[in-house]
Amino acid sequence: MSIQIPRRQLFIDGEWREPANRKRLPVINPATEETIGDIPAASAEDVNIAVEAARRALSRNGGKDWASATGAHRAKYLRAIAAKITERKPELAKFEAADCGKPLEEAAWDIDDVAGCFEYYAGIAEGLDAKEKTHVSLPMETFKCHVLKEPIGVVGLITPWNYPMLMATWKVAPALAAGCTAILKPSELASVTCLEFGEVCREVGLPPGVLNIVTGLGHEAGAPLASHPHVDKIAFTGSSATGSKIMTAAAQLVKPVTLELGGKSPIVVFEDVDLDKAAEWTMFGCLWTNGQICSATSRLLVHESIAAAFLEKLVKWCENIKISDPLEEGCRLGPVVSGGQYEKVMKFISTAKEEGATILYGGARPPHLKKGFFIQPTLITDVSTNMQIWREEVFGPVLCVKTFATEEEAIELANDTQYGLAAAVISQDLERCERLTKAFQAGIVWVNCSQPCFCQAPWGGRKRSGFGRELGEWGLENYLNTKQVTRYISNDPWGWYVPPSKL
Repeated sequence: MSIQIPRRQLFIDGEWREPANRKRLPVINPATEETIGDIPAASAEDVNIAVEAARRALSRNGGKDWASATGAHRAKYLRAIAAKITERKPELAKFEAADCGKPLEEAAWDIDDVAGCFEYYAGIAEGLDAKEKTHVSLPMETFKCHVLKEPIGVVGLITPWNYPMLMATWKVAPALAAGCTAILKPSELASVTCLEFGEVCREVGLPPGVLNIVTGLGHEAGAPLASHPHVDKIAFTGSSATGSKIMTAAAQLVKPVTLELGGKSPIVVFEDVDLDKAAEWTMFGCLWTNGQICSATSRLLVHESIAAAFLEKLVKWCENIKISDPLEEGCRLGPVVSGGQYEKVMKFISTAKEEGATILYGGARPPHLKKGFFIQPTLITDVSTNMQIWREEVFGPVLCVKTFATEEEAIELANDTQYGLAAAVISQDLERCERLTKAFQAGIVWVNCSQPCFCQAPWGGRKRSGFGRELGEWGLENYLNTKQVTRYISNDPWGWYVPPSKL
């Protein structure tokens, strides 16, 4: 199936604008390795223009057009965006699949979630009106106090390639609901659907400059955005290494950041499980989004008494997964996003072998696919905790396995990581599940499942997986400042100093 990618420019101040250097970057379909279009490559000059546009939009008409407008006013635009996304779902899902390689059915699910997230934050925006001037009880009757929630200002939103439109939405929707104006910088490896946000904004009449979209390379567009003195906050999802650089840049201006970074999440499978149900959740937890997901439960801890039988089940489930062009019906595993990512994942697999691990299944290109950046689902056993494959994030369809004998050992192994994004436990003993839930050093815990995500619930991690929370009401708080207002209501003088008339 041939996909025609629209040729877009940068979206700045409500208009399509050619980048200052007129450079463009190719869009490569990871399933075919063919160039299917191109995207504009922004520079620091373009970022500066976008920031200026966002600042004008923030203060236009004294802020009444957006920042200090009612939440209900902003909600109308969010709902219009949701409706337009839903209307264009078939087209957007195909763009997503062709751009980043995820199966079409998964991409369609993402687009549903995009629309749902905008709808959700429309409701949250309306709720802000009812919370205006929230009363604060004080111990002194001579004072009255209330709290105002105000938009933090102009925000820079830097997003990854694994969920291009959805990860952008996790930031754009709450930022706009809060009354912020924004500059979105998506990954250069998958920007097609993010640019379509620009067309959606034009069609729904979003005020110019409220959302600006600059695509391009990280060092040419992302870095100038992160360090820009007129950007009030940066929200970033991506690698821990890049997150550290963004945090360093923001620190120079004491600028707040929200970081959702990497992971190496455990899934603990006890001896009392239904093997097939547990096997499917284990595969889904690691292979969803072609294994390219920060929360992937890619470290399997299985009880030693069922390990042999469970691994046998996993092999059978792997053998049954349809690996194909993402646009083919029934595809459940597509290619990784790029040639560079393919080489990186294959290097992880070869290093695991060199360090003494066993490739139980996969570890190579599927024999029926001669082109594209495809990698078989890969199971790696005989893993020790000092191996690279156990400790570092792979970001590909690779599951490494260790056994455990006791609950205490499982907890110790699960927490023996620099990351802390997510963790999962599968067991019929719910009291045991509760104990592990409390013991896991992670921001997200799944019980008898892996990877469900809802825009109503908070998302974020601990340790080197970052800090701050996205989604739910917690996601809105990322984009709000809290202002305390206290009024003296007594007619009596304060009386701390002796009045001059009595001296």
